[in-house]
Amino acid sequence: MIPAKEEIQKAIKEVKPYVDERIGQFKNLKYKNLTTFQFKPFLDIEPYDADIFSEACFCILTANSSAVLGIKIQKEVGIEGFHNLPLEELYQIIKKMGHRFAYQRAERIVKLREKEQFLLEIAKEQNGKEAREKLVKEIHGYGYKEASHFLRNIGFDDVAIIDRHISRFLFEKGLVKPRKTITKKVYLECEEALEKIAQNFGLTLAELDLYIFYIKTKKVLK
Repeated sequence: MIPAKEEIQKAIKEVKPYVDERIGQFKNLKYKNLTTFQFKPFLDIEPYDADIFSEACFCILTANSSAVLGIKIQKEVGIEGFHNLPLEELYQIIKKMGHRFAYQRAERIVKLREKEQFLLEIAKEQNGKEAREKLVKEIHGYGYKEASHFLRNIGFDDVAIIDRHISRFLFEKGLVKPRKTITKKVYLECEEALEKIAQNFGLTLAELDLYIFYIKTKKVLK
């Protein structure tokens, strides 16, 4: 018996078109460096454009925060804002939107501008796990989770995002021994467990993440 088989099957039945749409948006980032995100009916926000760099900034914003807040800030700042706004202006927007670590995140985003070409080159990689190692080494503020999040959101299918929703799912289903801290070893253990589930359902890790996130939150976000 595949763990959580009925839950995953139910999620696929309920939201497959939305998951497929989101994966398509991610692939647009990988191959075109531009996409339009549409989050209705899960989030009452109008569609907006994003590029690879602004998606890297989004992943900085969601760390120790939430996808919902990251999405709202990403729309408010916009592609040009992430590329060009002075630190103080960027900070004021992030602060106004309610982020707990507004100044630190603004600093990281401004610093990230030095790595834009590196990020564009990473998008051309074929192996997500190899790309992740390069990101963790090169980008300040990127651990395994943030690097995996960025890669999935720009079209990579072969890395898992072990956030609190996904780790809780794995722990609750007895697929991974519960831990308080997600070390690199635990991260890779969780990723391996997810790879087995994905294979059983004929899904990629990118798709499975969206389905499990939906099971835990009733939203298909990113």
